[in-house]
Amino acid sequence: MPGPFPGVDPYLESRFYWPGFHNKLVAYMQEALNAVLPDAYAADADVRVYDLPGDRDAVSDLAVNVRIAEERVRYQAGATAVLEPESHEEPAEPANANAGQPDGEIAAYPQAQREALVNILAGPDWERVVTVIEIVSPANNRQGPGRDLYLQKQRAILDSETHLLEIDLLRQGLHTVAAPIEALRERDGWSGAVSLHRSYRRYRYAYWAVRLRQPLPKVLVPLDEGVPDVVLDLQACYDRNYDAGAYRRRLRYGRPPEVPLSEEDAAWADGVLQAAGLRAAPAEGGGSESEGSA
Repeated sequence: MPGPFPGVDPYLESRFYWPGFHNKLVAYMQEALNAVLPDAYAADADVRVYDLPGDRDAVSDLAVNVRIAEERVRYQAGATAVLEPESHEEPAEPANANAGQPDGEIAAYPQAQREALVNILAGPDWERVVTVIEIVSPANNRQGPGRDLYLQKQRAILDSETHLLEIDLLRQGLHTVAAPIEALRERDGWSGAVSLHRSYRRYRYAYWAVRLRQPLPKVLVPLDEGVPDVVLDLQACYDRNYDAGAYRRRLRYGRPPEVPLSEEDAAWADGVLQAAGLRAAPAEGGGSESEGSA
């Protein structure tokens, strides 16, 4: 069953749900493309892996280890000694052992960030990448190593013989796709964008506006010059992903989304969710949209 919203579901833009939804969306896009590509081409899912620093806001499941300094070595009366694994000898404690001692020690290990994407490959050797299809992630549209790496790759593709199709379905964050933001601002009510750069049309960008209240567009995927484009139905892939991931029962539609909506859009979303039976109508004389099922 598709989601309650006609296009993007604002509840999926969440640190808990978006990473998995992003990666699965790539899989359904790969499947949809391989159903329509000519025999000389194939869509292949790929992944970009890099480390993010110890920033819990960037990746929700960043492993943070807290080790209290007192637990380095403990000798308790009648208990077995607990020793650190290191075999080197500890330096002698200063005369005033408590002076300047930390309350604890925190280890924030870099978290491997994985971002899935689609490459359109050409036969017969299947090594030449004709088109790269990227889905913008929160790590790409905020300052940090994820954005730096993404923009570096974006520039390299724009300067190459490979086409670049970028899909940004996120309402929050910095402008990231290659199509200039000035052109997109001319389209009222857009919340995201799809940008297409053809390698043989340098510095020219086709774009589709993504609007909260409309279905996602069907976009063109270019192949080699002289070969007709294929069409990718983004909404069909999005709906299939939503249904397969059981998001209808997992998302907390009784509460506001993690990325807030404008007052006007929140009222619209409230009506959509009530009509779909996913949010109770407020009782007469009170109630708010945050009151409802968890």
